[in-house]
Amino acid sequence: MKALKQRSTCPISTSLDVLGDKWTLLIIRDMVFAGKSTYGQFLQSAEKMATNILADRLAVLESQGLLTKAVAADKKSKFTYRLTEKGVAIVPILVELVLWGAQHSATTIDPSLLAELQTGKDAAVEKYQRLARAELRS
Repeated sequence: MKALKQRSTCPISTSLDVLGDKWTLLIIRDMVFAGKSTYGQFLQSAEKMATNILADRLAVLESQGLLTKAVAADKKSKFTYRLTEKGVAIVPILVELVLWGAQHSATTIDPSLLAELQTGKDAAVEKYQRLARAELRS
């Protein structure tokens, strides 16, 4: 199990201990909004994460109970990753970050996703949580 050093008992600090590097939320973003579930799919992201960083972040997310890792049904040497309920609980944070980034930064986002989040944030959060839970059960 990949242990993380907790810097304090402040809720923001402990959240950042798990989620605060520049890659972790991008992996979760890809799972939630792009339906990615394999190592190879994560490597295809626009940010071009290094393989060692990806492997480390996946191990941290698994050890912290945010995702599960299972042998893929189609190929025994491949793994699939799914969000746990603890991971699904991050969806509202992702939605807020997308909205904040779109409003305050020069970003590129799928216009239909942005419109969906802007016009019905609560419904969008429920939708993406439901989709993630469906993946977990599959």
